[in-house]
Amino acid sequence: MGTMAAGEDTTREKFRQMTQEPIRPLILSLAAPSILSNLVTSIYNLSDTFFVSGLGTSAAGAIGISFVVMTAIQAVGFCMGQGTGGAIARYLGAKRRERACEIASTGLACTLVAGAVIALVGNLLINPICMLAGSTATILPYARTFVGIILLGAPFMCSSLMLNMQLRFEGEALYSMVAIMSGAVLNMFLTPVLIYVVGMGIAGSATSTVVCEGLSFLLLVRQMQRVGITPLSPRWVTRPTGAFAQEVANGGLPSFVRQVMLGVATTLLNGAARPYGDAAIAALAIVQRITGFGNYVQIGIGQGFQPLIGYNYGARRYERIREGYFFSVRVALALVFGIGILTCAFAEPLIRLFSSDPEVLAVGVLALRVESLTMPLTGTAMITNFLLQTTGRMWRATILGACRLGLVLAPVVLVLPHLMGITGVQLAQPVTDCVTFCVTIPMAWSILRELREEEAGTRLAPSFSKAMH
Repeated sequence: MGTMAAGEDTTREKFRQMTQEPIRPLILSLAAPSILSNLVTSIYNLSDTFFVSGLGTSAAGAIGISFVVMTAIQAVGFCMGQGTGGAIARYLGAKRRERACEIASTGLACTLVAGAVIALVGNLLINPICMLAGSTATILPYARTFVGIILLGAPFMCSSLMLNMQLRFEGEALYSMVAIMSGAVLNMFLTPVLIYVVGMGIAGSATSTVVCEGLSFLLLVRQMQRVGITPLSPRWVTRPTGAFAQEVANGGLPSFVRQVMLGVATTLLNGAARPYGDAAIAALAIVQRITGFGNYVQIGIGQGFQPLIGYNYGARRYERIREGYFFSVRVALALVFGIGILTCAFAEPLIRLFSSDPEVLAVGVLALRVESLTMPLTGTAMITNFLLQTTGRMWRATILGACRLGLVLAPVVLVLPHLMGITGVQLAQPVTDCVTFCVTIPMAWSILRELREEEAGTRLAPSFSKAMH
């Protein structure tokens, strides 16, 4: 009873914070831990690529191949995290804490099962998966080893992503940051030890990732219990119903499709680069890790904005959502523009950090410079996507999220390399970013208009919002 009472006090204070405190410092305070943990993760990804690249160009190419499998794991984790997290925030905003607790614990149980299925099926089909992802014959032995070990950690990796998002939606990004950063920092030190000191080669990198993701999962479970807003417990686990599935789909399907499309995008880019050899695939993998630095900043800002959306949408305080949206877009644009200038100016030394292969440099430098110039445009699409997703505009959020990673990229990849050769491969993602930005503008206008209509009472809110009230 004492734990529940303490949790009720925390819930009331969090509601007051989300619905009454000044928006700009609130978003920055929520975004800062997310950005910091995302940047540490990005630095880990870069260091992992650096250490694996020391094993040769084919080993570096395997990182690009494994990215396809990682996106499948992330698709489940992000889907369940966004779906359950958004529902939790809305129920807390509507002052229905018990339902929020049921969503949290049931979501964890479902995610663990889904991760186990991925691990089993993935290892049974590991060879065709690696080849489908764009592996060459020389990359395949490295990719098979790396991917096989990563898949074993799928249940914990999916679940840590989900719990991380649940904490952020509750407005407790600081607790989430501690757990994620602990695993990432340990990973940076453990990876070179296992690769070079223990002599495990590329298997050491994958083993380090799985071990550290397991640590992050245990820390996140502990943090959920410590915060007390939606503590995890078997007594809160309920049979997944159609209503539960619908709530998860409303918030989570766009993330699921977005991550699947990311896997499709990586597969298409690897396939387009395959005729140009291992060096081209390795160069794209390196560029992807470097530009991920800017993308993680944008994601962190969006994650700082999301709990504010959920709480205030549940409490029907729409003016706070609009103010938060425009502020988040401006901050994302300014920060990523600055990062893009730096990565463009120092493209060659950045690529050279990971590989001295002249072919890798020739492909990677131009790709990084051009993508650095269009990267700031993706922030508007990302923040708009989070707004659509958290307010339950499932289909529009899904379409917008899929544009940059599939709906637009697929035809661009099919056409540009055919017309321009390797230059078309290098320009595919930047061209896609520009087209996606043009799609974002009318979608942003439509959701902001609908929120004004809901506020005025001239438009019905989505069904889940009506159910909460």
